[in-house]
Amino acid sequence: MTKYLSCLLFLFLFQFAHAQSQSPDQFLGYPLGTKFTYHHQIVGYIRALEKQNPDRVKIIQYGTTNEGRPLITAFISSAENISRLESIRTNHLKSIKMLEGKPDGTVPPIVWLSYNVHGNEAVSANSSMKVAYELLNKDNALTQGILKNTVVIIDPCENPDGYDRYTQWYNRYQNATPDVTTYALEHDEPWPGGRFNHYLFDLNRDWAWQTQKETKARIALYNQWMPHLHADFHEMGANRSYYFPPAAKPFHKDITAWQREFNELVGENCRRYFDKNNWAYFTRYNYDLFYPSYGDTWPTFNGAIGITYEQAGGGQSGLAIDRKREKDTLTLVSRIDHHYATSLATLESVASRQERIIKEFIRFHEDAATNPAGTFKTYVVKTKGNEERVRAFTEWLSNQGFQYGQAGKSLATKGTELTTLSDQSVKIESNDLLISAYQPKSNLIKVLFETKPVLEDSVTYDLTSWGVSYLFGLKAYGLKEKLTSVAYQPTAIENKIPDATPYAYLARWSDVEDVVFLSELLKRNMLVRSSNVPFEMEKMNFDAGTLVITKKGNNEKDFDTVVTALATKHHVQLIPVKTGFVTTGQDFGSEFVPVLKSPKIVTVGGPGVSATSFGSVWHYFEQQINYPMTVVDPSRLASLPWAEIDVLILPDGRYSGILSDKVLDQLQAWVRNGGKIIAMEKSTESFAGKSGFGLTKKNTDKGKEGDVFKKYGDQERVETSDSSPGSMYNVTFDRTHPISFGLKPEYYMLVRDAYDTEYLKEGWNVGYLTEKAYMAGFVGQKMTGKLKNTLIMGVQPIGRGSVVYMMDDPLFRGMLYDGKILFSNAVFR
Repeated sequence: MTKYLSCLLFLFLFQFAHAQSQSPDQFLGYPLGTKFTYHHQIVGYIRALEKQNPDRVKIIQYGTTNEGRPLITAFISSAENISRLESIRTNHLKSIKMLEGKPDGTVPPIVWLSYNVHGNEAVSANSSMKVAYELLNKDNALTQGILKNTVVIIDPCENPDGYDRYTQWYNRYQNATPDVTTYALEHDEPWPGGRFNHYLFDLNRDWAWQTQKETKARIALYNQWMPHLHADFHEMGANRSYYFPPAAKPFHKDITAWQREFNELVGENCRRYFDKNNWAYFTRYNYDLFYPSYGDTWPTFNGAIGITYEQAGGGQSGLAIDRKREKDTLTLVSRIDHHYATSLATLESVASRQERIIKEFIRFHEDAATNPAGTFKTYVVKTKGNEERVRAFTEWLSNQGFQYGQAGKSLATKGTELTTLSDQSVKIESNDLLISAYQPKSNLIKVLFETKPVLEDSVTYDLTSWGVSYLFGLKAYGLKEKLTSVAYQPTAIENKIPDATPYAYLARWSDVEDVVFLSELLKRNMLVRSSNVPFEMEKMNFDAGTLVITKKGNNEKDFDTVVTALATKHHVQLIPVKTGFVTTGQDFGSEFVPVLKSPKIVTVGGPGVSATSFGSVWHYFEQQINYPMTVVDPSRLASLPWAEIDVLILPDGRYSGILSDKVLDQLQAWVRNGGKIIAMEKSTESFAGKSGFGLTKKNTDKGKEGDVFKKYGDQERVETSDSSPGSMYNVTFDRTHPISFGLKPEYYMLVRDAYDTEYLKEGWNVGYLTEKAYMAGFVGQKMTGKLKNTLIMGVQPIGRGSVVYMMDDPLFRGMLYDGKILFSNAVFR
C-alpha cells in the first residue's frame, strides 16, 4: 500500500511539474528586463520549457555559430500538433509541391518568429523568453487558443555571437543602478559593437546571398518548413518610438495583393495593443519591402507574409536611458513589453485568417509552378569556360532550394541577355544550366535574376540593383519559352601525374578556387610564377595571370603528387607542359613571368575602421581563401616592425586621427622599400592631396549654389538626389594590368558612394567609370555627375612598392564573385 501511494505521489508531482512552466523570472533568479540575460541562459530556459512541456515543445538545433554557440528553434504548439509535427511538415510541403505526393492530413498555419538578428538589438532575445512562456501558460486563454490551430517556431537569437558580445560588454560596465545619462559609459558601446556576427557581417542583409554560416544553417531549416509568416524583431534609434506595418514604399511589384492586405491586417492588430496602452508608434515610413535579402523580403518572395518590427532602443539604450525629447525613460522592461505585444498581435492576425492564409500560400506556389509571373519562363546560364564559377553558382542555387538542370542538347533560340536586357540569338549548349520558372520558388528566382527592378519610390532603405548575372559574372539569358532540362552533372576535375615528368604545371586564373589553390601553394613555401602577359604554347592560348609552377625551384618532396592533389582538391585543372619555351609571349624565365611572393599581410581593425568593411576582409582571408592575416589596432601603426610586413590593408573607415603625418611618412618610406598599401573607400581620403601620394579630389561643386528656396518637407527627397543606395555600374579596366587578371570582360560593381577622385597623373588608372558605365538601380541627380569619368581602382608606384587605391569595396557583403578575384590580384600580384 505504501509503495502504491508513493507511486501515486510521484505521478502527481511529475504531472504537476510538467503542467507548470517556470517563468523567466523563476528560472533566471531575477525579474526579466532588469539585466541582460546571457545567450547560454536563454538557451537553457528554452530547453527547460521543453523538459517541462515535452508534449508541447520540440527544440531543433539547426547549427552552431563561428564561436561555437548553438543556433536553436523551439517549435511550440498543442500536444496534438507536436505529436504529428513531421506529418504537418511533409503535408505542408506536399501541398505547395515542394515534396512529391499528395497531403493526407490537415496543416495548421506555421508562424516563424525570429529575434535578435542584430546582436546589440538585445531586447529581442530577452523578449523571446516571455513569448515562449506565455504561449505555454495554460492560464492564458488567448495563447492556448492560438496554439490549438498554429505551429509557432521561435528562434530566440539568430546572432548569438553578436548578442553575447554586446551582453558581456554591457554587464561588465553597467552601474549597479542603471545610469540613464546618455553619455555614460554604459551607453557608449565600443568597436565593433554587437550588431554583427563573428565576422562582422550584417546577417539581416544576408538572406539572399547566404555568405555566412548562420544564414546557411537557418535557411536550410527554413526550406524544410516554409512558414506561412515570418516576423523579424529589431531595434532602432533610442529617440524613435515603435515601427510596425503597414510597410513603407517602395514595395517590390511582385509582392501580391494578399501579402499587402495581410500587412495592413497585422498593423491593425498592433495598433489595437499600442492604442490601448497609449504607446507611441509609426507606420508606412522608412522600412520598405524592396531589396530581397532581408528577413521580411526574402520570406515574402517565398510566399510568406514577411514582417519587420522595430523597437526604439538598440545598443545605446542599455537597461534604461533618459529621452529628454520624449520626456520619459526608455527601459528594457518597456521594450520587452512592446515586442511581446506585437508578437501576440502577429499570432492573433494569423489565427483570425488561418484558412485564408493557408489557401493563399498554396495558391502562391501553385501559380508559381503552373503559371509563373514575369516574361521569362526559362533562365539559361552559359557554362563553358566557367566550370568552377558554375560550381559555386549551383551550390548557391541548391541553398536557395531552386530546381535546376542542364540543357542536355544543343539548340538555337531567341532570348534576352539579362545584364543589358537586349534581345539576342542564343546558342544553348548541352552543358548549359537551365532554371525553369515552372517551380514552386519561381517568384524568388524571378526577383533574384532581375537586373533592373522597378522602383516605385526613390526613398529606399538599401540596394536598388542586384541580379545574379551581375554578382556571379555569368552570362545569363531569359527565354519566353519553357525548356525541359536533364539532371545536372558537375564537371569532374582530376589531375594525374603525366608519364613523363613535366617542366611545369600551368593553372588558368579566373576563379576563387584558383586563389585558394595559390594560397595553399604559398603556405607550403612553393615557388609559383605568374605570367604578366598572354602567351601561346603547344597550340594552346593562355591569358595573362596564368600560374606557372615549375619543377625547378621547388624542393617539395613528391612535388608532382602534391601539386596535382591540391589542384584536384580545389577543382583546378592543371595543364602539364614539357618546356619553358612559348610560341608567342614571354618564356617562363622572363622577367614578365615573375615569382609570386608569399606576403605577410596586416589589416587594420579597430576604432575608426568600418566594422563591416574589416569583417569582409577578415572573412575573405579566413573562410574563403584560407590565407593567414594579422590584425592590428589602428593605434599600433606607428610602432609596427615594417621590415617584416609586405601588405597593409586599410579597410573603409575614418582615419583622420589614425594616419597622422608621422605615420604617413613611415608608410611612404616603407612603400619605397617594397611595401604595398591597399586603401579602401574612405581610407583613401587620408592620402588625397598629401605630399608623395598622387591622389587628388575633384572640385565638382566649385561655383555651384544650392536651391535657397528648397522646401523643408522635401528634405528627404533632396538628400536622395545626392545618393546611390546601391546601383550597378560597369567598370572599364586596363586589361594589361595585373589587378584585372582573370576578370570577366564586364566587371560590375555596386556603387554606394562617389569619391570625386581625379585620375592619377602618376601611376596606373586601372579601373574607372566612363560616361556609359551606369547599368541599373537608383542614382540621384546630383550623384549622377560625380559617377562619370572618375577613378575606381588606381595603382601608384612609389619606389619599389605601390599604393592601391580602391574607391569601391570589391568584397562588399561577400556578394561579388569577380570582386574577390580583383582583391586577390591586389594582394598577391
